[in-house]
Amino acid sequence: MEFDLVELSRFQFAMTAMYHFLFVPLTLGLSILVAIMETVYVMTNRPIWRQMTKFWGTLFGINFVLGVATGITMEFQFGMNWAYYSHYVGDVFGAPLAIEGLMAFFMEATFVGLFFFGWDKLSKVAHLIVAWLVAIGSNFSALWILIASGWMVHPVGAAFNPDTMRMEMTSFMEVVFNEVAQAKFVHTVSAGYVTASLFVLGVSAWYLLKGRHIDLARRSVAVASAFGLASALSVVVLGDESGYSAGHTQKMKLAAIEAMWETHEAPASFTLLGLPNQAERTTEYAIEIPWVMGIIGTRSLTQEIPGIAELVEEAEVMVRSGILAYDALQTMQEMRDETPEAVRLSFDQHSEDLGYALLLLSYVDDPREATDEQIQAAAWDTVPNVWVIFWAFRIMVGLGFAFIGLTAYFFWRASFRQMQFPRWALRLAVVMIPAPWIAAELGWIVAEYGRQPWTVDGVLPTALSVSQLTVTDVWITIIGFVLFYTVLFVIEVALMLKYIKKGPHEDVEETERWMQRHYHRLRTTDGKTPLASPAE
Repeated sequence: MEFDLVELSRFQFAMTAMYHFLFVPLTLGLSILVAIMETVYVMTNRPIWRQMTKFWGTLFGINFVLGVATGITMEFQFGMNWAYYSHYVGDVFGAPLAIEGLMAFFMEATFVGLFFFGWDKLSKVAHLIVAWLVAIGSNFSALWILIASGWMVHPVGAAFNPDTMRMEMTSFMEVVFNEVAQAKFVHTVSAGYVTASLFVLGVSAWYLLKGRHIDLARRSVAVASAFGLASALSVVVLGDESGYSAGHTQKMKLAAIEAMWETHEAPASFTLLGLPNQAERTTEYAIEIPWVMGIIGTRSLTQEIPGIAELVEEAEVMVRSGILAYDALQTMQEMRDETPEAVRLSFDQHSEDLGYALLLLSYVDDPREATDEQIQAAAWDTVPNVWVIFWAFRIMVGLGFAFIGLTAYFFWRASFRQMQFPRWALRLAVVMIPAPWIAAELGWIVAEYGRQPWTVDGVLPTALSVSQLTVTDVWITIIGFVLFYTVLFVIEVALMLKYIKKGPHEDVEETERWMQRHYHRLRTTDGKTPLASPAE
């Protein structure tokens, strides 16, 4: 099987993005859990909570460092592999990325250093503030990345400038408060909280099975199960909000998720299971739940959700409209200041559909020369791979409900059964450690693969976004990334397993002795002078 430049570039970016996202959810969730644990330590002054903070903080640090290395690589790819994309929409897409680097990442990286090296130099309250700033920085970083990603799905606050031949920002606030970006942010960070919670739950369950670090493990289970249950429930609620948003911003993706080939009478049913057949444009052996999809997608029982066939017909109309915009744009480029007003008016009327005309460049050099068959083919190109989207979504949702059940059970045992956990439940918690990552990766497949054939939905086709490289160039970088990332993955797993097997580096007695020495240093000038007695 031969890959062309576009497919190879897509494969490379997908590989590096999904690898990077192995680190992101754990960073988001562990930063919050560590801050919660340190908050309890400051409030109760109990050494066990300081021990928990340092132990889980160590695992957070390992994950954070490797996540940063893979994230930087991804941003370089926009210039290396997707140069035309960067040129075409860089004025819009680059803004949130720059803010993420200047505001969020630098803040996060600075306070991570204070968190690890400030235990002996900061007071408890000051160190707690640092812990929360690390958590806020981690989540704030995700916000700006997801604003950029959300704009690619729902490109508001920007317009095409025919003079510069680029997309330019018209409203920064519309970009920031894009409803798709906000829905993606809250849904993604909640999924990260679930990932970290099940990681802490699983590792703690392993300790309980081995009879090691019992106090730390039980308290960690209590925190992780409570936080995980709240997060898992919020993922479902926020996922429902994403479905409603898709109902009017990503109609084709929603129809693909449902394998809804034809428009159904309102309210549409939800297809629980089935076998989508894209060649025949049918879903075989479909098991449907009445009304559910209509409620999710429209919040009503009377509004229809358009099917794939109807959306393709709409796409064909937009392709033909885009051809008019393309024709006017070519005239404007040739005549410049002498362009007739009627031509400019025609471009203004059809400019929103220009991206659909660009789909024709996969079939013909000049979209104005496209045949009816080519226009229809371009319209059908707007349909993503339904089978992949359909099943990725259902496996993700199924895992989400499994997380609710698991965290609810452990929360009940921790709260009402004196933290006594059956061994089968502990084993299940260990086995479930990888499951949140699987769900998160499937979620990204639904979100990003479901946007195809667009890099920026309705604006720029993926086939036009790549750099002018050779297939050999891309293969070399793919091989390099595979080797480099394999080494990083081995290092990550080895370090994580090493520190998990080692357990907390201090026991409670050592922690108590440290606290005594720390208070002494804070209350004397040199840390050695004996403290004066209260009578003196």
